[in-house]
Amino acid sequence: MGSGEPSGRDVLTRSVRGQARRVGLGAALGCVHQLGEALVPVLIGVVIDQAVAGQDAGRLLLWLAVLAVVYVTLSWSFRLGARAGERGAEEAAHTLRLAIVRRVLDARGGAEDGRLPGELANVATEDAKRVGAVNMALMSGTWAVAGVTASAVALLLTSVPLGLIVLLGTPVLLWLGHLLSKPLERRSEAEQDRAAHASGVAADLVAGLRVLKGLGAQRAAVERYRGTSRLSLAATLRAARAESWQTGLVLALTGGFIALIALVGGRLALDGSLSLGQLVSAVGLALFLLGPLETFAWVNAELAQGRASAARIAQVLAAEPAVVGGDDPVPQPVRGALRLRGVRLGDGTDGVDLDVAAGRLTGIAVTDPACAEALLRCLGRERDPESGTVELDGVPLNRFDPAQLRAAVLVAAHDAVLFDGSLADNVTPRAEPEDDGTPDGSAAEPEDDGTPDGSAAEPAAGDGTGDADADLLTERAMSAAHADEVARSLPHGTATGVGEGGRSLSGGQRQRVLLARALRAGPPVLVVHDPTTAVDALTEARIAEGLREIRRGRTTLVVTNSPALLAVADRVVLLDGGRVGAEGTHAELVRADATYRTAVLA
Repeated sequence: MGSGEPSGRDVLTRSVRGQARRVGLGAALGCVHQLGEALVPVLIGVVIDQAVAGQDAGRLLLWLAVLAVVYVTLSWSFRLGARAGERGAEEAAHTLRLAIVRRVLDARGGAEDGRLPGELANVATEDAKRVGAVNMALMSGTWAVAGVTASAVALLLTSVPLGLIVLLGTPVLLWLGHLLSKPLERRSEAEQDRAAHASGVAADLVAGLRVLKGLGAQRAAVERYRGTSRLSLAATLRAARAESWQTGLVLALTGGFIALIALVGGRLALDGSLSLGQLVSAVGLALFLLGPLETFAWVNAELAQGRASAARIAQVLAAEPAVVGGDDPVPQPVRGALRLRGVRLGDGTDGVDLDVAAGRLTGIAVTDPACAEALLRCLGRERDPESGTVELDGVPLNRFDPAQLRAAVLVAAHDAVLFDGSLADNVTPRAEPEDDGTPDGSAAEPEDDGTPDGSAAEPAAGDGTGDADADLLTERAMSAAHADEVARSLPHGTATGVGEGGRSLSGGQRQRVLLARALRAGPPVLVVHDPTTAVDALTEARIAEGLREIRRGRTTLVVTNSPALLAVADRVVLLDGGRVGAEGTHAELVRADATYRTAVLA
């Protein structure tokens, strides 16, 4: 949607401008349709006066042929105009959905803050649809204006009083309809807010269903959703009540307006000011006006709902990014040396000073899980530290483009998500990315101060290796994470579907597949968080050895309190109270540090 902070009006304006050609075409064709509709009662009146009353068969056939041409024209113009309008509405909604998804997936984040995933999905679907429908509403409103104008002109030519009633009364009806739509706009926004929140809660509960069953918390979850759903229902009923009142009052006003036209036309016919054919035309035009005037009521309701939805979309698009600045590319090759100085973020870290040598496997043990979460957010640049700096190869992370940085420093979170698809689809990227200057996972340059032997690591995804090499990378990653055992236990091997979120797999199986995916990516720097909490001790020890072997020569951080994983690390750092409390090998810390023993072995 562009730069800046768009308002709801901006969202609506850009949505309409983007479809101006289609809406204009649909409006033009619709105006032809409305002109044809208005001509029908006029032509019928002419037929009565010139053919029926005069008993002229030739004229009767002529005017019937004219009527047939008018009907064919108005039918096709309506069909083509409605098609253009619907296409414009759908295209506008699609464009908005892309803009919302683009903002949600922006590497700088922020759009998801304070919103459940279900809420964002509701904004991207229902709200985008309502804003897109504004294009159809504007087109239909143009049709209605053309219909009223054509009727007013016809009535003026037939009778000046009837024409003046239409010309003067229609603006009053439109103004009253706009006033009556204000409560609907407010309640429609509240309805969408509640519906989005209910969707978010439902998605959250479904995602955690297995955990809820394990805790025996189904009843509490049901009560939570029932309360949220009732609030959503109440908001929906209030919006429906406002819409029914608005529609009912507008229709009542419209009905009174049409009755007034018919009454005046009847009196004019009685005193001889109108012929029989003109009276029939006047009554027909009055009845025809019901359509455009009802359209005005519908347009007011659509615009009210569209404005409310546009405001909600604008809130997502204008959300402050979680991290700011940083457009520099990550220099190649990435050595993988990390340095933290005085890093403070929330209640997790309190002035962390940490050096991670390139090409080493480093274990990070914590006494407080919040410290691990804060560290992961800083390294993945989901949040910038409140104070202090984090550097990659001597350059602060906030100078790099976040997307490129995350390709160089991959943070594999403990609660990462598996996608609906096969096991192979979740481990192996569908297409190897082209060489566009982004980090390619090439091996780090060996240091001269005692780093490992610097033997070349295997080619990573996207470095131009052939299919055979790509298959070998996948095989090695699966083997290192012991996800190959998972594949062998499934009915169709790696082609077996894992279900949404990997729900068809056990907790340990999901963890192994997630680890295999991170290893398959082969980034220069890999940060994994508690990758083996749901596997047995024997498998965990094998995974630890596999992890060390496949990541040899590349920077790897394992944030965990698992003794098996910490034992294979070249160096272990204990974060205690948000700061570095001790460091050394696992064996050294077990012997010398009581806090470490409590955190890791207790």
